[in-house]
Amino acid sequence: MSNDPARSGVQLAISAGFASVLVAGILVVLKLWALAETGALSIAASLADSALDLMMSLGAAAAIIYAARPADEDHAFGHTSAEDLAALAQAAFILASSGVIGWTAVRRLMADTPHQLASEGRGLLVMVVSILLTLGLVWWQGRVARATGSKVVAADRLHYLGDLLPSLGAIAALWVSSRYGLGSVDAVVALAAAAVMFIGALRIGKDAWDALMDRSADPAIIDGIAKIARDWPGVHGFHDLKTRTAGSRIFVNLHIELDGTQTLREAHDIGAGLRRAILAAYPQTDVMIHKDVHDS
Repeated sequence: MSNDPARSGVQLAISAGFASVLVAGILVVLKLWALAETGALSIAASLADSALDLMMSLGAAAAIIYAARPADEDHAFGHTSAEDLAALAQAAFILASSGVIGWTAVRRLMADTPHQLASEGRGLLVMVVSILLTLGLVWWQGRVARATGSKVVAADRLHYLGDLLPSLGAIAALWVSSRYGLGSVDAVVALAAAAVMFIGALRIGKDAWDALMDRSADPAIIDGIAKIARDWPGVHGFHDLKTRTAGSRIFVNLHIELDGTQTLREAHDIGAGLRRAILAAYPQTDVMIHKDVHDS
C-alpha cells in the first residue's frame, strides 16, 4: 500500500467499493432463489434492498474511482464532489425503496386472507448465509469509512446495515411461519425494515446535501487546525480560517501572520512546516496557507 495517506485512502475506498459489488451480486442471486421458494415478503424486502445495493454499489464504485482523479484545468479542486452526488442519489433510491416495501407490508397486513409462506427451511439457510456475508462486508466498510471519511462508503455501509434487519427479520418470520403458521409476522418485519431504511436514508441524504452546499468541516477538526496554527513556531497569529467539505476531502484556507523582517525563505519554511503538520493530523484535508505580515 502507498505511503501517501491520501493515495492509501483512495485504495481503501476502491477496495470497499468492489467488495460491496461482489457481495451484493451474490446476495441478489441467493435471495431471488429464496423468494421463489418461499414467497415471503420479508425476503422480498431483503431482496429489494440487496438489488438496490447492487445498483448503488456499482454507482458508488464508479463515483469513488472518478472522485480519485487528480485536479485538472476544469476541476481545480478535484472531483471529490462526485461522492456527494452518488450518496445523495443513494439516499433518494433508499427512500423510494422503503416506501414501496412499507406500502406492500401494510396492504398485506390489511388483507382479509393471511399470506402463507412455503419452503421455510430453504429460505432460512439463504438468509443465514446472507447475514454472514453482510457482516463481513460491513466490518470492512466500517474500517474504510473511518480511515478515509468517504461518504460513499459510509452510505454503502448503511445499505448493508439496513439489510441486516430485514435478513434477521426474515429468519424470524420464516421460523414463526414454519412453527406456528403466522404469516402476518413477515409483513410486520418488512414494515420495520422499511422504517429503518427511511430514517437512515434521511441522515445520509442530509450529510451529502450539506457537503454539496459547501458546509464547513466538523467543529472539532476546525478547532484542531486552529490549535496547530496557534502553537506553531514563528506564527504570531492567524485569521480567516475557512473550511468546506467535498466528498471525503476537506478544503482548508488559512491566513497566518509572520514577522515582516524575515526572509522569504524563512517565511516559506514556516508555512510549509505548518501545512505538513495539518496534513499529518488530518490526512483528508487539502490545505492552502496565505502569509501576511504581523502588525507589531
